Amino acid sequence: MIRRHREPFTVWAPNAERVELVLGDSSAEMTRGTDGWWVPASDVVASDSDYGYRIDGAGPFPDPRSRRQPNGVHELSRTFDPTEYRWNDSAWSGRQLGGAVIYEMHIGTFTPEGTFDSALAKLDHLVDLGIDFVEVLPVNAFNGTHNWGYDGVLWYAVSESYGGPAGYQRFVDACHAAGLGVIQDVVYNHLGPSGNYLPNFGPYLTDGPGNTWGSSINLDGEHSDTVREYILENVLMWLDDYHVDGLRLDAVHALVDSRATHLLEEMATRVAALSAAVRRPLSLIAESDLNDPTLITPREANGYGLDGQWSDDFHHAVHVALTRETTGYYADFEPLSALAKVLTRGFFHDGTFSSFRGRTHGRAIDTQRMPSWRLVVANQNHDQIGNRATGDRLGATLDPGQLAIAATLTLASGFTPMLFMGEEWGAKTPWQFFTSHPEPELGKATAEGRIAEFERMGWDPNVVPDPQELSTFENSKLDWNELESVDSARLLDWYKELTALRRARPDLVDPRFGATGVEVDEDERWLVLRRGSVAVVINFDEEEHTIPARVGGELLSFASDGDAVRGRHDSAITLAPHAVLIAEFLA
Repeated sequence: MIRRHREPFTVWAPNAERVELVLGDSSAEMTRGTDGWWVPASDVVASDSDYGYRIDGAGPFPDPRSRRQPNGVHELSRTFDPTEYRWNDSAWSGRQLGGAVIYEMHIGTFTPEGTFDSALAKLDHLVDLGIDFVEVLPVNAFNGTHNWGYDGVLWYAVSESYGGPAGYQRFVDACHAAGLGVIQDVVYNHLGPSGNYLPNFGPYLTDGPGNTWGSSINLDGEHSDTVREYILENVLMWLDDYHVDGLRLDAVHALVDSRATHLLEEMATRVAALSAAVRRPLSLIAESDLNDPTLITPREANGYGLDGQWSDDFHHAVHVALTRETTGYYADFEPLSALAKVLTRGFFHDGTFSSFRGRTHGRAIDTQRMPSWRLVVANQNHDQIGNRATGDRLGATLDPGQLAIAATLTLASGFTPMLFMGEEWGAKTPWQFFTSHPEPELGKATAEGRIAEFERMGWDPNVVPDPQELSTFENSKLDWNELESVDSARLLDWYKELTALRRARPDLVDPRFGATGVEVDEDERWLVLRRGSVAVVINFDEEEHTIPARVGGELLSFASDGDAVRGRHDSAITLAPHAVLIAEFLA
């Protein structure tokens, strides 16, 4: 079975003695069916109706499978039929992950209006940039008016603040019309702190060890079969009802599952079946801090069979090479050799000691068999910016040459590059952690928790903005007027040239780890990256250097000031400070 379609107004409440369906101002008794499912005692016909469930006299509570929450997550649900939308993407054949470029965006801060419909006006910008997928931060229903999205409590409902489920359908349809695939970020490892009524219905959560964000989801205890189906049906909802092309799975290391078949493997199996049915690629990308290639190893080789996973090691290595920041988890990435290892072996910590964790971490990738595109890499993303004390981007401190180097390492490696909204022009607006919890005590606890996190990184807690302040959210919105500056326009052109070069030179998307070679000089701080017949020569230093590299015709070059190339020699090239040259490689 690929997907189970349930009758309307059915609900799972295995431990309840009595369940009532509340429909508008009236209510109706429900009858216990099989396996803890309750059904209306008589036929119910309702369209565009508000409804909920009263459990043993408590409530009413919104439907755990609610598609709409027009009045917030504490109120009644509203019916929504996704099949009423008339799609225009019948010719859409999808996008494969290998060779693609991803663009991560948060709908609420991507445009001033912060809606699906307003984002449509910027799709031409993404197409011109050379983007293949937009990856949208979570859009499911959360408490309050604005949020990163990771405090969602109703996984089937699309936030009304962005435009609701109908607006989401229009957004995906328009992306496909523009030639853009859509990857939706989803959270299955925890629920938000306000508006989570699932425990009132059944054992969705476990009494065992929790995770960073609270109670764990019941994936392997009593009644966990139905809880797992709740997640798996949600996965297929995004891909089927909303025509999404892939999912980014948040923090899968926090999924506690002791079963012989892990939830992620079961998920990959279901999605592969749906992909065959709809005859287009459907991708699953995991976020994990385990550095475990089992996630992206095919099921035939006893892996979970996911299509890709994020590599934080890439970000850390690039960040340290450019900023020289070595506090907290950046410490192990201080030498340029760390970046060289990441570029050639995928992970830095692949069974090595992690000083931040105080233990050995990770497992080596089989570089002879694993395609490098299975690692999704970024020099900036929502976590790595938003989880800094002030939410500062690279564009706030680095010069144009350094930003161009970051872009080049991301787009010229053999991995799948992901850009974070605004980085293509060196956006200087911060992207900070923001919430809008209506409960004062919850807002206070959130702010205090953030400060405690930053103290471990050695950052000054006094500069941390209050997540609850409206200004924290407003300051995080992109300023599209920045594109009018010369430096921003110049950097944007560089990004466009890089994505065009990826398409023109197959060596730049070659997924064989063996097709990548790297040389570094720790003292002079230069790096030479070889990608088949293409050489990428980088000077990280503030002084110009003559770098031993036999290169031919120039393909692209960028420096903070003036020409990148200051001199050519028989087997070397002199580069300006903070400069990069992409040229033909001469063996």
